[in-house]
Amino acid sequence: MPANRSLKSLRTSLNVTVREVELESRRIAEAKGDKRYYISNARLTQLERNSLSKPSFWKLFSLSAIYQVQMTELMRLYNVEPDEIDKYAAIAAPNVTRLLKDMPDSYRTSERLRHLVKDPEKTILLPHVFDAGRDKPPHANAHPQPKFTCYGYIGLQDFTMYPLIRPGSFVEIDTRQNKWKLITWRTEYERPIYFVETRQGYACGWCDLQGKQLLLIPHQSSTVSIRRFTYPNEIEIVGRVKKFTTSCIDERTSD
Repeated sequence: MPANRSLKSLRTSLNVTVREVELESRRIAEAKGDKRYYISNARLTQLERNSLSKPSFWKLFSLSAIYQVQMTELMRLYNVEPDEIDKYAAIAAPNVTRLLKDMPDSYRTSERLRHLVKDPEKTILLPHVFDAGRDKPPHANAHPQPKFTCYGYIGLQDFTMYPLIRPGSFVEIDTRQNKWKLITWRTEYERPIYFVETRQGYACGWCDLQGKQLLLIPHQSSTVSIRRFTYPNEIEIVGRVKKFTTSCIDERTSD
């Protein structure tokens, strides 16, 4: 619904007349000593009839007081989302390190994923279809999971990629990249990490193909040994890890 119609619908639902808005806004303007808070009969009529007409911040303040709704709710009528300030501050100045006031989407997703983990000791592939949207109240619109994306959980007993990916972490997987591919890389951060399924369960690590043997290679600082599997009979590549969330503190010792 256009903002002008929404604004009028809000007023009529509260049984407030245009004349009453004019009178009450005059009182606010007089109390403030600033005529910018005043909303005339003609001005309100224009705001409610013309979709191109927008209120100033001062008049929005008066409407918020008269209608008894948060000013941020009125801002949303005009497609201004106050909750996105941190997001766009990072876009405006991407080189500046900042303290965020709100939880980023990636952390909200991690919290929702945690509820799907039944056995925290084991590395598992999480259910493919689920609501990975922002952790907002029930009335908020959730964003569906992309078609070629799934998520995995690194079990508390799985130290294959430690300390790069700690036990208890979540990984985001691109299921389109489900074949081993020789890729030139310079550092461990560029080396492709794969999420795989074996007869014993799931695992996550670097891979190398030697003839018919697929090697699951652990991080060099890990105590886990290289594992060999006959490919593709004993091991299947679920996909390549795109992102991972890992704690700076081991899950077992964080309490």
